[in-house]
Amino acid sequence: MSILEFVNVDYSYGSVPAVQNLSFMLAEGEVSVLVGPSGCGKSTTLRLVNRLLEPTSGTVYYQGQPLRDFEPEALRRSMGYSIQGVGLFPHWTVAQNVAAVPRLLGWSPKRCSDRTKELLEVVGLDPVSFCSKFPAELSGGEAQRVGIARALAADPPLLLMDEPFGAVDVLQRHKLQQVLLSIQKKVKKTILLITHDLDEAILLADRLLVLRQGRIAQEGPPAELLRSPASDFVREFFGLDRAFKRLIRFHASDFVEPLDEESRLTFDEGASLSSETNLRDALSLMLAQGKETLLVKEGSRILGLIRKSSLEALAAEEPRR
Repeated sequence: MSILEFVNVDYSYGSVPAVQNLSFMLAEGEVSVLVGPSGCGKSTTLRLVNRLLEPTSGTVYYQGQPLRDFEPEALRRSMGYSIQGVGLFPHWTVAQNVAAVPRLLGWSPKRCSDRTKELLEVVGLDPVSFCSKFPAELSGGEAQRVGIARALAADPPLLLMDEPFGAVDVLQRHKLQQVLLSIQKKVKKTILLITHDLDEAILLADRLLVLRQGRIAQEGPPAELLRSPASDFVREFFGLDRAFKRLIRFHASDFVEPLDEESRLTFDEGASLSSETNLRDALSLMLAQGKETLLVKEGSRILGLIRKSSLEALAAEEPRR
């Protein structure tokens, strides 16, 4: 089922076209990520979804109905939003921020409270500790988690995310990406996300949409685009290391080999990594440490080992032109 569909959509700022003949569809339960160089039309596309902009021509459909059939305020309340900088109301508590849309929709206080506690637990924040805090008391990563909880509060059919993790440091960004992946496994939301971080796009996306000058240059699963770029532009956009970027989608646990007991006793347990480490990071660690193999652990339990030769072979698979 399609949650959102663009059909031959154009939009111009005066005489300057921002999107041109844009057509794509978001399948229910998938994460679709818009990427492309600055000025390619990503932000304009997002603004067309919630009627902050109206198409010059063409039609945008939401749950099978043209967007123009919806009242703008009701439409916006039906969608979730997670943006760079979060945008929490500074004089409201965390609980009040999370329940903002449910209250507007007329939910009872108990239902709002129950939903707030449920979602704070989903994003990894203790409700007892965080419900009464104010945004100024939160770290950047904590505030972003509250923002995600707020976006999900009314259980919207569509979640719009605009550079949601762009304002936090690299370590927090990686943690938040894993939080989103964990949440998505549970709730399977339809998400349209914008990012300038290609690694983030490849990690999070079920479908990538590469924009160039307001048009789709190529769309499809990340592995497909990385292996088979449709044009010189797409090839250059992903870079010469696109074969290594493919490794982001895999974890050490996907390529672990059994370790016999005799070998287990001779291994240096310091030369190990988590089963959730992506294979690009695993290969980078092996190259940096001069290791041919590394132990793979889940907590303190040894699952087995991974070999540098296996990862290099996976990265070296010839991308089709």
